[in-house]
Amino acid sequence: MSEQDLFSEGLQRQSARRKLTELLGEQTIKDLHRRSNWMGAWSITSCWAVIFLSFAMIIWGQQQSLMIAIPTIIVALALLGGRQLGLAILMHEASHRALFENVWMNDKLSNWLCGHIIFLDVEKYRKHHFVHHAKTGTSDDIDYSLIRGFPTSRASLARKLARDFFGITGIKNLIGVYLMNAGYVKWTVASDIEKLPRNGRSRMDYFLNFVREAWPSLVANLLLFLALWLIGHPELILAWVIAYLSPYLLFTRIRALAEHAMTEQSPDMLKNTRSTKAGPIARALFAPFRVNYHIEHHALASIPYWQLPRLHKLLREKDAIPEPPNYWYVLNLVSSKHTQAA
Repeated sequence: MSEQDLFSEGLQRQSARRKLTELLGEQTIKDLHRRSNWMGAWSITSCWAVIFLSFAMIIWGQQQSLMIAIPTIIVALALLGGRQLGLAILMHEASHRALFENVWMNDKLSNWLCGHIIFLDVEKYRKHHFVHHAKTGTSDDIDYSLIRGFPTSRASLARKLARDFFGITGIKNLIGVYLMNAGYVKWTVASDIEKLPRNGRSRMDYFLNFVREAWPSLVANLLLFLALWLIGHPELILAWVIAYLSPYLLFTRIRALAEHAMTEQSPDMLKNTRSTKAGPIARALFAPFRVNYHIEHHALASIPYWQLPRLHKLLREKDAIPEPPNYWYVLNLVSSKHTQAA
């Protein structure tokens, strides 16, 4: 395969690994699939370190004048939301069994250290997410609702982002968490809602089902509260909740738009998926753990996140994939409806 073949022919789901093996060599592909328990442990540890650094910033900020306290606390809340998204991305890694070499660590440890604290579950997410990978670029994509209806106007995008920022989306999300775990609706991380048959269940039946399904998340958040109480600042749990209701979902929307919004409805991963440039601020907030290398992830879904920059570099050196845009470009693109009409 010549260096231009991949770019000209595209990267189809059924032939992606074969084409990449022909282009990069079998040993390189094997090396890219190398997992590391140490990297998995470091990823989780560093994520939680930033979370507690953010808590420390809030504690320090509360002791300062308003001129210093307000921006300090705002930055800390943004970092908390970014690291909550980071935990979600690490849970996503574990769903592909790419975070650790060990299956138990991917399926159980990552659940308790990453997923449950933000009301996610590796097994449930894996079943959902693998449909997304199988159906990307089609109307059957289970996550298609996240990017449906674009481009929109700048005013419409601003309203969506405002709802995220002011916690309206977050409150709806919490209601959805209850309804899914209670068994009212089918579990999803997308926007489509599928009601489940009632089958004679009472409200108490639904509540008990919620407790059975959500108890790990409730316990994980209780443990966080106890940890904050032990360091003398139980009120910081409010910062965790505010970050979850506001910046976490705001950053999640930006990430989702960058990955697939306004890409081609096609099985070609070079056209139905987008990689995005991410500087230090983007990586801290809405592109944690190299999630911005999304073409590369879809091309070889089971390679660890820390191998994605290497795969991106190899493919760019061979002109096999396009130069990625930045996030500002994507936001302008998805809000260009009136501009395009003009």
